[in-house]
Amino acid sequence: MHEHGKSDRPVVPRKSPNKADRTAAEAVEGRGLAKGNPTRADTARTQRRERAAPNGLDRVREIARRDKAIRFTALLHHVTLERLESAYRALKPNAAPGVDGVWWHEYGQDLEANLQDLLGRVHRGGYRAKPVRRTYIAKPDGGERPLGIATVEDKVLQRAVAEVLNAIYEMDFRGFSYGFRPGRKAHDALDALATAIRRGKVSWVLDADITSYFDTIDHELLMKCVEQRIGDHRILRLIRKWLKAGVMEDTTWRPTEEGTPQGATISPLLANLFLHYVFDEWADAWRRQHARGEVYLVRYADDFTACFQHKDDAERFLADLRTRLEQWHLSLHPDKTRLIEFGRFAAENRQRRGEGKPETFDFLGFTHICGKNRDGGFLLRRQTIAKRARRKLKELQQKLRKRMHTSVPSQGAWLRSVLNGYYNHYAVPTNLETLRKFRTQVARHWHRTLSRRSQKGRVLWETMKRRVERWLPPVRQLHPWPDERFSRRHARRHPTQEPSAVVPHAGI
Repeated sequence: MHEHGKSDRPVVPRKSPNKADRTAAEAVEGRGLAKGNPTRADTARTQRRERAAPNGLDRVREIARRDKAIRFTALLHHVTLERLESAYRALKPNAAPGVDGVWWHEYGQDLEANLQDLLGRVHRGGYRAKPVRRTYIAKPDGGERPLGIATVEDKVLQRAVAEVLNAIYEMDFRGFSYGFRPGRKAHDALDALATAIRRGKVSWVLDADITSYFDTIDHELLMKCVEQRIGDHRILRLIRKWLKAGVMEDTTWRPTEEGTPQGATISPLLANLFLHYVFDEWADAWRRQHARGEVYLVRYADDFTACFQHKDDAERFLADLRTRLEQWHLSLHPDKTRLIEFGRFAAENRQRRGEGKPETFDFLGFTHICGKNRDGGFLLRRQTIAKRARRKLKELQQKLRKRMHTSVPSQGAWLRSVLNGYYNHYAVPTNLETLRKFRTQVARHWHRTLSRRSQKGRVLWETMKRRVERWLPPVRQLHPWPDERFSRRHARRHPTQEPSAVVPHAGI
């Protein structure tokens, strides 16, 4: 099942830190999942049933947790018919088809026979990955983001293999890594960042983004990272097939020499795995060995933020990070990477030097602002990124025009679902006034749409107010203050850890 051996991973060698252990360093950032947590977010079982019917990966998970140098040489037998069927059920039924034109429901018309055939081809080595179908979506900066749409069969197999690999890598991933991980979401990363800024000695923030990360991952370097833990050559061949399957754009096929297609089910895990070795292990070792002050890290996919107590630490980290990424054929985005003065004393320090207000930075849809509470103390304000709000309003306006001649209840029900989804992410403390303005703009767009279709002239605002109150949900806070939720979450996992004991390392 596995083998021992020296690890030749191309990362900073580990050594016993002279400042503290890992538990202290990740107190604010949060840890990985507990060893018994299921890796499938789509599997809803009670704890009693989970104990009675283990999913077959508990042994793999336990061995991976105990020994970080083990390479697993027999994993493909965990890709079973039941796991393939579970992966199929977890896919989005209305997702667009791949190059073969087969929809989800069409593949499921003879599901058992299709999965049996797929499983047989995988185990005898006859499986061939199909190219991904290229499509584009709009990016926040006005450009286009390429997406790769895989076939249903490839999605099913990729999801099943990703579940097996997650059992191993969830034992390795750092606590400050939040993106593309089961049991973690964007608000966990936001809570960790806010808690670090509020409780820690944070005076400088490095807001960083990797240039075209998903499109520039070096395949050979990626496979070397995978091979640090995976020794099953059948699994490795499957991953290579997916990386080299190519892209079909219109009727033209072209090979893929680098990158992982955004939209493929296996891509998030591979991208996260690559940054684990390229950034996470290196950055964690750097702050333990080189930082003289507090350093906090939060990463969500290729978007990461580092908080520093001292400016010289931040500048050295940024310089070393650029060198590190170059070694792995990556680079920082020149326009999206900034080092700014930020934190509890930033406004006071800048005022004393005769400078303006502290700069702001964006992370996971929110602009982070140095503000003040009613008592004049420091308050981290988080508001919806203005560009994203405008883009969402424009999108709603265009969709309302297409629904112009549908009934008012139909339009209202649709707008209510859209706003509820929008609130689910953005209804955090300090952002409610921004959401109220957003709701008002939605109501105005709806009013214009209904007035355009009316042959009796403009719809009276009194009538419109009743419709708005009937259909548009009011703004209310859906998320607690970040440090409150973070403390509760942290206490559930580590009940002996006091919130006041949260420090990055004992060298402070």
